[in-house]
Amino acid sequence: MTATEPRRRWWPRSVRARTALAAASAAAVILVGIGWWLHHDVYGQGTRIAEGQAEQQVWALVDQLNGGVVPARGGTVLPYEVVATGRRTAVAYGGGMEAFAPGTRHVLPAPSEAREPGSLTILPLRIPVRDSNVGDRFDMAGKTYTVMFADVGADGLGRDKVAALGVTADAHLRVYVVVLPKTAEAIAKSTDLLLLRAGLVGLVLIAAATYFAVRVALRPVEAIRVLTASVTAHDPRERVTVPATGHEITALATTINTTLQRLDDAAARQRRFVADAAHELRSPLTTLLASLEVALAYPDRTDWPAAATTAARQTRRLQSLAEDLLLLARLDTRAPAADSETVDLTALATRLTEQYPLPERPLTLTCDSTAPAHAHGNPDAYERLLRNLVDNAVRHSTHRIQITVRNEDPWIVLTVHDDGPGVPAEDAERIFERFVRLDDARSRDHGGTGLGLAIARDLAHRHGGTLTLTPRTLGACFELRLPRAPAPAGT
Repeated sequence: MTATEPRRRWWPRSVRARTALAAASAAAVILVGIGWWLHHDVYGQGTRIAEGQAEQQVWALVDQLNGGVVPARGGTVLPYEVVATGRRTAVAYGGGMEAFAPGTRHVLPAPSEAREPGSLTILPLRIPVRDSNVGDRFDMAGKTYTVMFADVGADGLGRDKVAALGVTADAHLRVYVVVLPKTAEAIAKSTDLLLLRAGLVGLVLIAAATYFAVRVALRPVEAIRVLTASVTAHDPRERVTVPATGHEITALATTINTTLQRLDDAAARQRRFVADAAHELRSPLTTLLASLEVALAYPDRTDWPAAATTAARQTRRLQSLAEDLLLLARLDTRAPAADSETVDLTALATRLTEQYPLPERPLTLTCDSTAPAHAHGNPDAYERLLRNLVDNAVRHSTHRIQITVRNEDPWIVLTVHDDGPGVPAEDAERIFERFVRLDDARSRDHGGTGLGLAIARDLAHRHGGTLTLTPRTLGACFELRLPRAPAPAGT
């Protein structure tokens, strides 16, 4: 077998076959346990029946001896023997003891001491092996059996009865009856065969019923598979039918529909993002290409410093847009960053306020903070987040921008408030979408890429925080909430 060939396994691949085999295996274990219990119970019941028959036969033989009657050989079911002290041969025998020729010498031992008449004794005895036992139909020779016996005293029978029995007046007679397990074994064997047949038929029925039950239960799953296989990138709107039964298949169908809807939404966002990115890239490229083509067509009349300035400005726009797109791609594919450093947001906001290049128009940028505010995260990411908020405020403010940092356990709250025209309430969430500009009339050369706020919110979420637009009567106020971290040691 080559390395590319699948390894063959005896275990079936079909869920239906696996479930049927597992159910049959479990049922087999249960049936074996039940059969074992029934076997022992039936064998015990058969043994008790055999012991009861032997006890009845003992007392029947005792009654005959007390009446001075020698028991007939053919009138018993179980092997028996009556022996007496002072006598070499058996007084009576039958039921299969003939094979041992007890008429020559009794097989079972004579009583060494008398037992109380009317008492029954049970003990195991070994049946001896003799040359004459070729006709032993019960195959008793050399084996140990349970034997029941009772004693009869000849001194209480009278002269005539003693003479009829052929024993001395002071003899002690003992009646032996062998308990044969053949009956119990035969009943147990018959029961075992019956259980085996019933068990095999039951296992086949259980496996078949399980197979078809699972097959019926998996029909909705097969329907879901077929419909899911029909979903393509060109037609992602296909949805599976949700059964009305309310069982696990319903939950599966609902989950698959939810997943398909998320994939559809993600694909739609991706298409919209690609279209918006292409549109945003086309604008500076068109301006740059038009400027260069005009300059090349009329080189003598071209203001080359102005053309170079326009080309540099559009190139910077392209560079900024490319950097934002690459950052968004990394944010979409990368897992949330681990808390690697402790950053003082108050110090970061103060430094950005002092170093930020303000435009030529009159504009004031201030930072209002009362105490250090520490958060876990990446310092560069926090600086990019705060710079994007300030860039947005600078583009829309009239005269003043204020940054506020305060501690509100267990959060750090940072706000960037400008005195510009503000944002309508219905657009409070839409402005965080990618490539969204509310002022469509303004020149794109002076506006942003439409990605700054989307990047800022993604960075906030990656650090376990939130970024929202809070309502204000004047201007726009962006509120950033981040989990507060303990101050580093030594500060």
